[in-house]
Amino acid sequence: MEHDPIAETVASMIPRARTELAELVAFRSVADLAVSPRSESEKAARWIADALRAEDFQDVSVLDMSDGWQSVYGCLPGPADAPTVLLYAHFDVQPPLDEAAWDTPPFTLTEREDRWYGRGAADCKGAVLMHLLALRALKAHGGVPVTVKVVVEGSEEQGTGGLERYVRDHPEMFAADAILVGDAGNFRRGVPTVTAALRGITMLRLEVTTLRGDLHSGQFGGVAPDALTALLKILSSLVGDDGSARVDGLPADGHWEGLEYPEDDFRADAGLLDGVRLTGTGTVGDRLWSRPSIGVMGIDCPPVEGATPTLQARARAAISLRLPPGQDARSATDMLTAHIERHTPWGARVRIEPLGQGEPFRADVSGPAYRTMADAMATAYPGEDMRLGGFGGGIPLCGALTALYPRAEILLLGLNEPEAHIHAVNESVSVDELRRLATAEAHFLRAYRETPRT
Repeated sequence: MEHDPIAETVASMIPRARTELAELVAFRSVADLAVSPRSESEKAARWIADALRAEDFQDVSVLDMSDGWQSVYGCLPGPADAPTVLLYAHFDVQPPLDEAAWDTPPFTLTEREDRWYGRGAADCKGAVLMHLLALRALKAHGGVPVTVKVVVEGSEEQGTGGLERYVRDHPEMFAADAILVGDAGNFRRGVPTVTAALRGITMLRLEVTTLRGDLHSGQFGGVAPDALTALLKILSSLVGDDGSARVDGLPADGHWEGLEYPEDDFRADAGLLDGVRLTGTGTVGDRLWSRPSIGVMGIDCPPVEGATPTLQARARAAISLRLPPGQDARSATDMLTAHIERHTPWGARVRIEPLGQGEPFRADVSGPAYRTMADAMATAYPGEDMRLGGFGGGIPLCGALTALYPRAEILLLGLNEPEAHIHAVNESVSVDELRRLATAEAHFLRAYRETPRT
């Protein structure tokens, strides 16, 4: 294999990166006051700001967003005629779910078999270290040849749009020739992938009420409507018999033409039990990246333990609707709301509250930044060609960046390969992926300085 000083330098910096990621993971920076205090997110923001200052970034700021959370910004100026690259990550994380179900404490970074475990290790605090490793490696080999802007968001997981609105109000701060969004992942470990399509999302909370108070089911059942049953009928109306999304007026027949995802691989990655069928129709790529899907995020109902034969006066659920590129989140939200109202049975009262939304995204992959990244990935992953894939999750900022900077190329990469189990218990990051992707990013930044952009 050809000698690569950049890769060797990145590898030598991995022990320091582990120490730093452990510090960052230790902050319980869930952007939800019902889960974590605001001070945890504020401490994470200060940590990132200090890290940028230590790398000679200028104009480093902890920015207050309109949604009540913070983001961190800094700029590392390059030569006067150099292009500008914006690097993105986020430091907020999903709640740990059942902490007792983790093999090791979720906010204590723990190493096992070349993986580091902890909430946010991959999604997306690890990407902060990926960016820092790339920049440090370049500084060790002559300096960073482009202007680099970094923005690290503090409320991406909540979809509340604080950074999106800030970018729209301050477009000059984030203008760039290329944008590297470090919140995606390889198709699988060792397969270099740039994500070219993202599904968007809209989230709603619905509350169904039917009675002034709970009732004895023996005395009133069969005549008085149960709110929980009404809620279940609404939720059932949102999926077909095959499990695919069925929202009145919303197309659900898209076709994916990119990277293939074999069904057996998907079953293994998703951990499906033997005999359990996949939902929907079409290829896995069709269903995962080109069609909408419905999920129930949570439901309020009496627990089985201690349950009594009672009719419920009130029931609530939180749902999410994932949207493929080409569909509009606002229009889809209107369709979903109308569907719920139309399918609410028995004249029950339903109150619908929006929780957040993000637009889907499709990249133009024909530009010079993609060619430069393909070469960089080939260097970091010898013998492997860069693939173009989709990602089922959404990154709300991408839509705002596309609208503001239509000439900028947006590339999505990161550490969220299937084994990372992001948003689940025992989230982890592959140390090898961190090393290789930081190496690829460093090579990209070095080569992009000389890449023709017309």
